[in-house]
Amino acid sequence: MNEQLALLPAYLTAHLQLTLLALAASAAVSLPLGIAATRVRWLEQPALAIAAVIQTIPSLALLAVMVPILATLQLQSIGFLPAFIGLSLYGILPILRNTVTGIAGVDPALKEAARGVGMTPAQQLRQIELPLAMPTIVAGLRTATVWTVGMATLSTPVGATSLGNYIFTGLQTRNFAAVLVGCVASAVLALLLDALVRSLEVGVRDRRPRLVKVAAAVTAALYLYTVGSLAGSLVGGGDRPISIGAKGFTEQYVLAELLTQWIEQETGQPTAQRQSLGSIVAFNALAAGDVDVYVDYSGTVWANVMGQTGIGSRAEVRSAVAQYLDETHGIQIAATLGFENAYSVAMRNEDADRLGIARISDLPPLGLTLSMGGDLEFFSRPEWTAIEEVYGLRLAEERTMDAGLMYQAAAEGAVDLISAYTTDGRITAYGLRVLDDDRGAIPPYDALVMVSDRLVEERPDVVEALGRLDGRIDVEAMRQMNLAVDEGGENPATVATEFLRSLAR
Repeated sequence: MNEQLALLPAYLTAHLQLTLLALAASAAVSLPLGIAATRVRWLEQPALAIAAVIQTIPSLALLAVMVPILATLQLQSIGFLPAFIGLSLYGILPILRNTVTGIAGVDPALKEAARGVGMTPAQQLRQIELPLAMPTIVAGLRTATVWTVGMATLSTPVGATSLGNYIFTGLQTRNFAAVLVGCVASAVLALLLDALVRSLEVGVRDRRPRLVKVAAAVTAALYLYTVGSLAGSLVGGGDRPISIGAKGFTEQYVLAELLTQWIEQETGQPTAQRQSLGSIVAFNALAAGDVDVYVDYSGTVWANVMGQTGIGSRAEVRSAVAQYLDETHGIQIAATLGFENAYSVAMRNEDADRLGIARISDLPPLGLTLSMGGDLEFFSRPEWTAIEEVYGLRLAEERTMDAGLMYQAAAEGAVDLISAYTTDGRITAYGLRVLDDDRGAIPPYDALVMVSDRLVEERPDVVEALGRLDGRIDVEAMRQMNLAVDEGGENPATVATEFLRSLAR
């Protein structure tokens, strides 16, 4: 727990930056637009309709779609910017709708009286309509505040640090203390910010100047801290840290820590991690230079990026992938770590024995009686399509779930099959059996240290240092590191440190 609490200041600061600045942007768009919609009647319906359409997009999808859009515009494709834009868009609807509703709900007799005493439209708005509509407008702002705090936890997969880092990494590594800290901190922050907005409203409504002053001072202090801390991180002196990416499962966290410590040990260069990225998000960020280095797998690039369906040997796939990355994206392979982590199909040992199943080709006759759990990407990946086509496999149910929960789901009988990773120590620990891919539907998956063109040009010493990791991690070593985190409850950083010490012996 102490390790998790030590991370809280940085995560909470980043969460505040996203939340407060996104709320300010949402209000800056919604309030003027809402006022305009009450003056220009044809504007109301399209404005509310567009805001409603944005709201119907799942929050994680809205954040993720910012990544390719910003990459196309040659802007920062991961990190603060896509998360900020997505959160700002998501906060528009409640403020906009309540602004329109509040102003439209003002008694027409009061408006007529204001005009009768000679008030201009601007005076009528400032002195009559906005004060009377304020409780409704503030209710929308409070709703947007709670939504934004919660949605900001989903910024982690697009590379933005937030309290969601606790939740995503905790779920993947089965560190429920981290999940608890992330959830509690997020809930407390939402309640505090909601109370702050309410205090401003009550102070103005009940004419309590002291309460208004205190709430306004706290709000101003939070914004000053937020803007100052963000500006400090953007203009801070020294070398730009090496950005190390990690996808959202245990092995990636361990390898990101290993690369972090190795680079700092061998070159003295500062580093920063971008954790829990999606496969395509991580790759696009590397191609754009927003991430400098991360570990990906030859089969992932072969199938997902190159769109290949044929299967070659490990050497053939590695060679084709290296050539494609260099020629198409300027990405270089600094090292092949030495192990292969392939997708596989696994089931409980006792079920495999009872049903006489040892290979994937044994599954089709029983397919419509079986259910399968896959990680968040698996059932949309080319590998699954290849398995279905090559083996003619059709299942009764396909269930997408968090990768950290798949093995437990299989062990407890919630599903019959899972899309396991061959280096995962939980295969043995949970009594699972990897079924033989006897028709070769799944490509080889060598772990590759991939580096951006920018890193090659700007920090050749780092690329050279990474090259010294070539062939240094075998499959058993990786399996033991994964097991130490997943079942032993060790921190990925600690596991990486112990492994690097073993290399030095």
